Amino acid sequence: MTSSTEPSPGAAGSDPTPAARLSATILDSLITSAELVEHRCPWAELTSPGAPDPVGSVRWFRGGAGRGVDSVVAISLVVPAFGLDSHMVFAFGAPDSPLPHFTLDSVQAGGGYAFHLDLIPRVDLAVNPAYADGVFTPLTGAFARASEIPGLAPAAISPRQRSVMSPWMLVHRADEAALGAITPIAEHYLEHWLALTRSFPADAAGEAKGGDGPARDRKLREALFSREIDPVWSQVDRLLGTATTDRLRQLLITGVPDEAVEA
Repeated sequence: MTSSTEPSPGAAGSDPTPAARLSATILDSLITSAELVEHRCPWAELTSPGAPDPVGSVRWFRGGAGRGVDSVVAISLVVPAFGLDSHMVFAFGAPDSPLPHFTLDSVQAGGGYAFHLDLIPRVDLAVNPAYADGVFTPLTGAFARASEIPGLAPAAISPRQRSVMSPWMLVHRADEAALGAITPIAEHYLEHWLALTRSFPADAAGEAKGGDGPARDRKLREALFSREIDPVWSQVDRLLGTATTDRLRQLLITGVPDEAVEA
C-alpha cells in the first residue's frame, strides 16, 4: 500500500509520452490534494493473450478520511507495436454523494492524439438549476478557452454517449501541441472538482437530496462503462480478453476490485 506514484509496467527508463504526461499531471495532483492511498490490485499488471510483455496497468486508490473522494481508478494500456498509448483517470464521489465524477482520458493512437475531460453530473441538470449553476457554470470559461486552442477537432462520439456526460464535456482529437495546451484546462477542471470535495454548494446539495442517489449512481456507472454504449470496450476485449475487461468494468462500476467485493 502506497501513496506515491509508480511508473506503468514497461515504462522504466523511458520518457513519458504526451498522453502519459497529461494523465500523470492530473493523477499526481489528485494523489496529493485528495490524500489518496493506493491499494495494489492483485491484477495490477495487464497482459494480453497475444503478447509476451505486459500491455498496461491498473491503479486503485481510496480517498483520505474526510476528503470527499471515494475512489480513484487509473488504467493505462500501452502497446508500442500497435501505436497505442492510452490513459484513463476516473475519480468517484461516494454513491450517496452529490459530487460529480471526474474523468480524463488521454490517448495516442493512429499517429494522433485524443482526450476526453468532464465532470459527470449526479442529477438531471435540466430540473436542478442550482446544481447546474453551482457545480458546472464555473467551468464555462475554461470550456470556452478550449475552443480557441489550434489543432483541436471534435471527436466523433454517439448521442447516446453524450447523454451520460455533461454539456461541459470536452472530447477532441488533437495534435501534439494542442494536447499539451489542454493541460491547464484539465488542471482547471480538476481544481474546481477538488474545491467541490472541500465545500459543496448547499443549494446544489439540497437539490440532489430529492432523488435516490446510490441507485441512480449505480445505473449511471453501468451506463458509463457499458459495452453497448461505449464501443471502446470491444477494443479492450480484443486486447485483454473478455474476462479481464469485465474485471476492469466491475472496478469502475463499483469502485472496488472484484476480489474486495467477494471478500
